[in-house]
Amino acid sequence: MNYKSTRGSAAVSASAAIVKGLAPDGGLYVPESFPALEGVSTFVGLSYRERAKKVLSAFLRDFTPEEVDHCVEKAYTAEKFGSDEIAPMHRLSSTAHVLELWHGPTCAFKDMALQILPHLLTVSMRKSGIRDEVAILVATSGDTGKAALEGFRDVDGTRVLVFFPRDGVSNIQRKQMVTQEGKNVGVAAVEGNFDDAQNGVKSIFTDAEYNAFLKENGIVLSSANSINWGRLVPQIVYYVSAWVSLVEKGEIKEGESFNVVVPTGNFGNILAAYYAKKMGVPIARLICASNANDVLTEFISTGVYNRKRDFHLTISPSMDILISSNLERFLYDISGEDSEKVSGWMEELKTDGEYHVDADTLSKMQEILWAGSCDDAETLDTIRETYEKYAYLADTHTAVALRVYDNYVKKTGDAAVTVIASTASPYKFGQSVLGAISENVPEDDFEILEEIEKESGLPVPKALGELRTKPERFGMTCPPDKMRDAVKTLLDL
Repeated sequence: MNYKSTRGSAAVSASAAIVKGLAPDGGLYVPESFPALEGVSTFVGLSYRERAKKVLSAFLRDFTPEEVDHCVEKAYTAEKFGSDEIAPMHRLSSTAHVLELWHGPTCAFKDMALQILPHLLTVSMRKSGIRDEVAILVATSGDTGKAALEGFRDVDGTRVLVFFPRDGVSNIQRKQMVTQEGKNVGVAAVEGNFDDAQNGVKSIFTDAEYNAFLKENGIVLSSANSINWGRLVPQIVYYVSAWVSLVEKGEIKEGESFNVVVPTGNFGNILAAYYAKKMGVPIARLICASNANDVLTEFISTGVYNRKRDFHLTISPSMDILISSNLERFLYDISGEDSEKVSGWMEELKTDGEYHVDADTLSKMQEILWAGSCDDAETLDTIRETYEKYAYLADTHTAVALRVYDNYVKKTGDAAVTVIASTASPYKFGQSVLGAISENVPEDDFEILEEIEKESGLPVPKALGELRTKPERFGMTCPPDKMRDAVKTLLDL
């Protein structure tokens, strides 16, 4: 199976798509076709690792079975994820089930992909005959950065450089990144928001002269952001696994459909659910949950994507995004793979700050997606209400999904079984979470963690507790137009 660009350039192998990250024409790689799942019965009784091998093998056709086995076994260990379950589901009610994607080493759902991506990449580099060092360039709204740093730490033949918005991440997220250990890592803050950082990274990838300079120094660029197919394909696995788990537990019958709710800003996590649907997972409705940065909610409702709006710093910062990169892949699919049309929309977004899709595309989108949003006050109310009703403590992003799901049920009356993607541990956003359920909120971040543990009985993740005494290694800050210089500095060029 080869991979083509959403903007029309020539197809490449899976390994080449993973190494390149972004297509030469600025588009995103997508598979030429989607494999059909054999059926839920072929997955029942399998471990998460075994399910992952089946799904990944269907997409990574130039990988041998042994290579897929190696990547999966290295990534999804009980030591890293706390148990062999990897992505457990918590039953809130007869219809609502929370898919916990944050049991990995950085306590966020990005671990589900970024623990395996380094292994996929190193295999892909070998297949592509690359002997240069690969520099992984990452823009993050909070969680991707730490997960990439941890996943690629000390992986031979790689460097990983992370840029985060200086004032757009929680202090715990910042501490996770600037204290990162490893000889091949680098971190810098960007004066601006996530979109500024992401646009800076994209401009570096498409700068031929700068890439030639790096090549002269024995370095090629790749990406660990969700624009990289190697980041996206592992995310499909956990939606397939969730479906199998629902059947195994008797929550749904074989062939019965269910809904999925995803809190998202960059659209990658919900896109993975859509791709699982295309493979045969019986997902009826995908519910897209946004915070106050509700550009996706407006777009899905009206067909107008407009990034020219106020940017809100919220208590769910990983969703503080106005340019949803992975939306391009979705639009390419529902537009009938019209690369010319997609290229036009993306150019309008770049030059005019907005684009309008045609009526047919809007209709197809609304058949698949339902969208809603909530503000910080509603998010905090949801954390408190969920804790009081179910004794379940949700982080600020999962709470957005829970609130939008509740609104969806009230507006539609849809009582279908629903999987709600939980994307981070409540400890990652402790100040907001504790403030929602208690009046006793210390000023110190680590005292907050202790208070949450006392209140909820949920143990403090070891990786977060250790941050208290870890020294900060990185203090660089740069404006977006100086990110090229920052890359040179971090690479010692």
